[in-house]
Amino acid sequence: MSDNVLKNVSFKDFTNTVRCDILKMIHGAKSGHPGGSLSCVEILSVLYGKILNVPVEWKKSPDFDKRDRFILSKGHASACLYSVLARSGFFSPDELMTFRKFGSRLQGHPSTRYALEGIEASTGSLGQGLSMASGVALALKLDKNPAKVFVLTGDGEMQEGSVWEALMAISHRKLDNIVVIVDKNNLQIDGSCDDVKSLGNLDKKLEAFGFDVQTVDGHSEEALTEAFLKAKNSNRPSAIIANTVKGKGISFMENNAGWHGKAPKDSELQAAMEEIK
Repeated sequence: MSDNVLKNVSFKDFTNTVRCDILKMIHGAKSGHPGGSLSCVEILSVLYGKILNVPVEWKKSPDFDKRDRFILSKGHASACLYSVLARSGFFSPDELMTFRKFGSRLQGHPSTRYALEGIEASTGSLGQGLSMASGVALALKLDKNPAKVFVLTGDGEMQEGSVWEALMAISHRKLDNIVVIVDKNNLQIDGSCDDVKSLGNLDKKLEAFGFDVQTVDGHSEEALTEAFLKAKNSNRPSAIIANTVKGKGISFMENNAGWHGKAPKDSELQAAMEEIK
């Protein structure tokens, strides 16, 4: 199982490796989304290192149907997901540098078309991942399958109307097997989320929709672990608002909307790598 990965390396070393991967991949492709990939590193690292019941053997596992499902609704953060999957043993890290290259399985947004181990759904059209996750969660309920569904959204994505339709459906169907994670880094491609379309009291809105809501430090291993474990055992649909920093770990990228979808130049990559070291 993927939880073996953190038994042989410290959490900090693992997340540093993932951040290096993200920067190298996007630099090599000359395109990608570093800001939102860097903000969710700890979220995905805790999920795959400690929480998800997912076989690294993928479809070869006899327990494949009982696996937890993870859907990256903010599909533009694919570089982070690919790195975490590779470093967790789903496929070789040697494949990471094919990111966004012609014929690669590692497309700019996750795609099931390329049979990449660990990818549950083709995502990236913002506002659709949660609807897919709600359908998966309902199907699992109908099949009496104990698996959980985790879906990661962005706070900019939460401005989409389809997200709130999905939340209403999840609450109505009492889908206590779903955990919605909001990567709340407060920025989107056009700038501040508050300036573009404020989410207001997001926690209160989610509570009003019937969710068990937790707000945590999205870069804290301990806070995330505790929140995920509580969510897995909740008898209501769960939502975790993870407060994060866009571009986390790289000083000149942090809290800078300009790094939403831009590849670093050679000198910027070198400077970033030195900061991580």
